Amino acid sequence: MTHAASSPLSGAPPLDEPETCFHCGLPVPGGAHYPVEMDGEPRPTCCAGCQAVAEAILASGLGDYYRHRTDPGPTGRAVVPEELEQLAVYDDERLQSRFVEMDGEHLREAALILEGITCAACIWLNERHVNGLPGVLEFRVNYSNHRARLRWDNRLIRLSDVLKAIADIGYVAHPYDPNRQQQVADRERRLFLRRIALAGLGTMQVMMFAVALYVGEATGIEPAYERFFQWVSLLVATPVVLYSAQPFFRGAWVDLSHRRLGMDVPVALAIGVAYVASAWATITGTGEVYFDSVSMFTLFLLTGRFLEMGARHRAAQAGEDLVRLAPNMARRVEAAGETMVPVTEVAPGDRLRVRPGESVPTDGRVVEGRSAVDESLLTGESMPLAKSAGDRRVGGTVNVESPLLMEVTEVGEETVLAAILRLLDRAQAQKPRLARIADRVAAWFVAAILLVAGLTYTWWHLHAPLDAFWITLSVLVVTCPCALSLATPAALTAGTGRLAAEGLLATRGHALEVLSKATRVVFDKTGTLTAGHLEVVEVEMLRDSWTAPAALAVAGALEQASEHPIGRALRRAAEERSAAREVVARSGEGVTGIVDGVAYRLGSPAFAGGAEAPGIATPHARATRVTLSDAGGPIAAFTLADGLRDGARNAVVRLREMGLEVSLFSGDGDGVVAAVAADLGIADHRARMLPQDKLAAVAALQAQGEVVLMVGDGVNDAPVLAGADVSLAMGKASAIAQTHADLVLFNDHLPHIAAGIATARRTLAIVRQNLGWALLYNVVALPLAVAGHVQPWMAAIGMSASSLLVVLNALRLRAPRSAARSPAPAAPAAGPEPS
Repeated sequence: MTHAASSPLSGAPPLDEPETCFHCGLPVPGGAHYPVEMDGEPRPTCCAGCQAVAEAILASGLGDYYRHRTDPGPTGRAVVPEELEQLAVYDDERLQSRFVEMDGEHLREAALILEGITCAACIWLNERHVNGLPGVLEFRVNYSNHRARLRWDNRLIRLSDVLKAIADIGYVAHPYDPNRQQQVADRERRLFLRRIALAGLGTMQVMMFAVALYVGEATGIEPAYERFFQWVSLLVATPVVLYSAQPFFRGAWVDLSHRRLGMDVPVALAIGVAYVASAWATITGTGEVYFDSVSMFTLFLLTGRFLEMGARHRAAQAGEDLVRLAPNMARRVEAAGETMVPVTEVAPGDRLRVRPGESVPTDGRVVEGRSAVDESLLTGESMPLAKSAGDRRVGGTVNVESPLLMEVTEVGEETVLAAILRLLDRAQAQKPRLARIADRVAAWFVAAILLVAGLTYTWWHLHAPLDAFWITLSVLVVTCPCALSLATPAALTAGTGRLAAEGLLATRGHALEVLSKATRVVFDKTGTLTAGHLEVVEVEMLRDSWTAPAALAVAGALEQASEHPIGRALRRAAEERSAAREVVARSGEGVTGIVDGVAYRLGSPAFAGGAEAPGIATPHARATRVTLSDAGGPIAAFTLADGLRDGARNAVVRLREMGLEVSLFSGDGDGVVAAVAADLGIADHRARMLPQDKLAAVAALQAQGEVVLMVGDGVNDAPVLAGADVSLAMGKASAIAQTHADLVLFNDHLPHIAAGIATARRTLAIVRQNLGWALLYNVVALPLAVAGHVQPWMAAIGMSASSLLVVLNALRLRAPRSAARSPAPAAPAAGPEPS
């Protein structure tokens, strides 16, 4: 569409025409400066209203409104309802398919990003407001990255209705997009830095004048100079209050408009009252001025919030790194050749080519090729893993060596990466008991502060009227509950981020708290302590003229069409595989066939080699022995077992060193369970247990006062995982097991369980330290302030220092202790740990 030269979209106007508003098309008054940025270029608007509306439209991703409109928009006041109506585009079924997870016909779940969040009170307000809407089943906001998880019944409420409800209380919500979230974070950081820069510059200037006033008061100063310094201080402090302190006033207004006392209320009250009183004293020439305290308080509080914001962004980085693993484009193989398409257009059944160095676009299975895949960021596994035809590939992993052709099996919200992010969001959005207690205490604490401040002013006004104001101001400033409000979420956010970096994701808010109190760890066997499938753990050569690779090649050829666990294990172990013919399977005994013109038998010792063949006895209770023979007799004997996971012994040793008891509950037979327990040194082991038996045994332990951590992986483990105090599912566990678990170990590295417990203990210790410090600080500072021993500027420094200390203490969780990183001493064992 062609626009006239004077259109708001046409760039600079002709020299003989006045500049027009980018939004409404009206002339821009002389001296007005309300720019908005679109497509990287500044656009003029005529007033703050049009600027605010234009910024809201662009921030909502509706910039096409300006690109395709035929007429200028109405003024800011009239356009807001119309633009909110455009949120209805998010109700479109095709658009929702990209970011909404369907649960049945009507239940839906989506990830949203909230803009405008400044503190824990904002989280509380949004959760309470949205959860009160009919049809909303759950709405939880992640404090660390401001990402919300919304679950709703589409019959009762539409997504656009929820977004409008959030807009009604002064916040902007939109579907989660990682690139846009980064832009929001960058914009938030830049805005904070601008506010801090102005507050810092103003504070330095005001302090110079304050020093002159303080010295002049002691040594004598002419009234004209005193009045001059006061007026200059007023001019310098005004932009600090109106711009830099704006977030505190906005937060206080939102709190009060919803009849809630948040921590911004006493902050805004202190800044506003001190500024107004100082301005009145300057104008009338009577009374004291506190511009230095106002500016300093604003600067220190902004700095503390900026550092806390940085801690939140860093703690959320683990989840954001996962989001950025998957590429935006995929190379789809079609009849006409390879075509680059957006990942959102890829469907199950499509075939994709992944070249070396490229990330896997989505989940699927290898159809052709053999390569190594780096899964380190997703699972913590440091070495690339070999992948060949038939192997599963997870979206976000990196192809290292050779090209692979894969067939897509899952896309969008059905992928492993999406599942991990949902679990992480759910964990960070749910608040543990300590966090809920801290929120309730902070709310009552604010009310107590205001009451104490009122009583303080009343008492001093009766006994020393000249001191009443500044003492009350000090009380409001020194007791700001910022440290108390930050104590728990800062530590829990850092602790959850530490666990995620280790590949251990907490999927429920209470997991950290209960994990720290665990006294006993109960393991399932198959798929948890063991790999969950048979592996060749030993090849014993019974004929000197043969080598182990040659024997495995023949065995793999004979089992090439077998789906038996033994056959699959032998195929995996064979580095090279010959071709076999005339293969005949004999149920319960083995197979016969011809390889390279020679007839072979593969199976039980009695079938293939004779029961009396040397060295053919089964070495231990949990192993299976298979013999390869030809007409000349036995050639080789293969020992297969469900081998222990790497690090299983190390994990048990570490748990015991931490003072935890270890048990093994399994449905396998007595001999197998006893053999695994003996290998790992587990004294309490129980066999032939049905799911209800495991649940009853865990309940019996709980009745004895034990706090039980259950570790499992199968569908049959779901009941006991749900019944334990805290539960952990392996990364390759069944979906139902992960659903019932409180934590998921995505890298399947068992020693990380001990590291996770250590992190949970450190997290709860730091939460208690932070709460203790915040309460101790207020207990000490409040009486001193009430007694008049704390000047307002001293109160500003003390309050900011307490908040900063809480955040820095929580950040200690980001780095693991050196002791936790060093391997624990190996457990004594009779032989090497099976692979």
